[in-house]
Amino acid sequence: MKVALAQINPIIGAFDKNSEKILSFTQEAKKQGADLVVFPELSLVGYPPLDLLDKDHFVDNNLKALKNLLPHIRGIAILVGSVDKNTHKSGKKLFNSAALISNGKIISKHVKSLLPSYDVFDETRHFEPASSHHIQLTRLNRTPLAVSICEDIWNDKDFWKRRLYTFNPLSVLSKHKSLCLINLSASPFSMGKHKLRMRMLESLSKKYKVPSIYVNQVGSNDELIFDGGSFALNSKGKIIAQCRDFGEDLALLDLDTQEGTRHEISNTDMESIFKALVLGIRDYVHKCGFSKVLLGLSGGIDSALTAALATEALGPENVIGVLMPSRYSSEGSLKDAHDLVNNLKIKSLTIPIHELFETYLKSLTPLFKNENSSLTEENLQARIRGNLLMSLSNQWGALVLTTGNKSELATGYCTLYGDMSGGLAVLSDVPKTLVYDLSRYINTLKNVIPQNSITKPPSAELRPNQTDQDTLPPYSELDQILKAYVEEHAPISTISKRGFPESLVRDIVQRIDRNEYKRRQAPPGLRITHKAFGIGRRLPITQQYREGSLTQGSLTQK
Repeated sequence: MKVALAQINPIIGAFDKNSEKILSFTQEAKKQGADLVVFPELSLVGYPPLDLLDKDHFVDNNLKALKNLLPHIRGIAILVGSVDKNTHKSGKKLFNSAALISNGKIISKHVKSLLPSYDVFDETRHFEPASSHHIQLTRLNRTPLAVSICEDIWNDKDFWKRRLYTFNPLSVLSKHKSLCLINLSASPFSMGKHKLRMRMLESLSKKYKVPSIYVNQVGSNDELIFDGGSFALNSKGKIIAQCRDFGEDLALLDLDTQEGTRHEISNTDMESIFKALVLGIRDYVHKCGFSKVLLGLSGGIDSALTAALATEALGPENVIGVLMPSRYSSEGSLKDAHDLVNNLKIKSLTIPIHELFETYLKSLTPLFKNENSSLTEENLQARIRGNLLMSLSNQWGALVLTTGNKSELATGYCTLYGDMSGGLAVLSDVPKTLVYDLSRYINTLKNVIPQNSITKPPSAELRPNQTDQDTLPPYSELDQILKAYVEEHAPISTISKRGFPESLVRDIVQRIDRNEYKRRQAPPGLRITHKAFGIGRRLPITQQYREGSLTQGSLTQK
């Protein structure tokens, strides 16, 4: 049997387009001699559909699209992901399902058993898990196949130290002899995730002594980036087929000879991050109906990196850089911004904000009287720039990209309705130290980011001789503390034992906690780490918990 791994980039809810893509990949696989084509989880729908699943007509249209596929599947079989209805009188109304289609008919249906409700996932909100009669082998041309969906393979007791579920659907499937394990997946990208999947499937293939096929969605939907990287392993856990990462692909596998096509994937984390952010920008812009973007260029490293990524994603003709110098903008920074524009060959325009700033001050200063207004004046410059960018966006229909990084967003070193104004926060999950590393990586591909933007001390340039370190600790320290607190959930005492003063750790933790209200109003940001600010991190704004605040004898009785 020959199996094609069809790694596609569906659009959520675009049933006609997704169906056309499925048929196109099926026809190509048929030309290459495939007997079966495996598509990703919810490939007909796009993942994650979220509360679109509350709309009955959305679910009905998905089922209609599935039915419309049937007459076109002849001389080949496909496994395709879709939403199915739960006809029982109890439980959630829907199933996360996969259908095996052959010769114009649905041969079997397979329902997802393990429904994740952690981090960015919330599948128990809409889906009912599979019951025992749903978990069964299927047969294609008398060949037994064990079909599972995404999370169903993430719960093996011999791989995980602590399992999230008491039930393992693979243990049921393994009781019956199968030719191979097939998994339809929509697993989001984060650094190191592909290697984890490979190790997990290697363990399963060896344990059950069967080859395994893993087909993952590719593309970006809102905050989530899906890297694809679909692959197949033999019964000894050795890779025998591989799709490329961060792009649609088709790879063929011969289960009889245990051989298949292998396409190259990223060799380093930096290459993966670069491809992820480029894909994230491209899909967000195009799937939301835009063609052009604009962003403010300060001459600093963050805006330079954002512009370079956007240019790679959309082409220089679709990127507009806006220089908005103030009285505090240095000649060096303006030169760096102009050099970047020339290197990237993007469009640019300059709007000085000095007169606008003076007009605001003329109106506000009498109200401030003798009060210290230095911070207000700094934020005012950022808000003027934000208003200008949004005005240009309204006029030209171009999406505004914000340029703030994760370190700034974490500590509140950003201005609401100022530099946070925009439609997509490209670097919101990229710590400042990684901003530098990624910029250096891009320059190894093509030297476009001015060296001075990389080497000069970072500054918002909102007052004379300002640097970020006037307000923040060195980014080399800040980012380590940030990672430990946000991504690892480490307590203050543990973080301070890593060589940081406890007072510093407490200060940074307090900044992170008290700026939740800002992040809640930020545009969606592209997720590349294990824990990003966004849908995968849910904390209350109105809360007063402080680590160590409850001590023995602290309660009083009146």
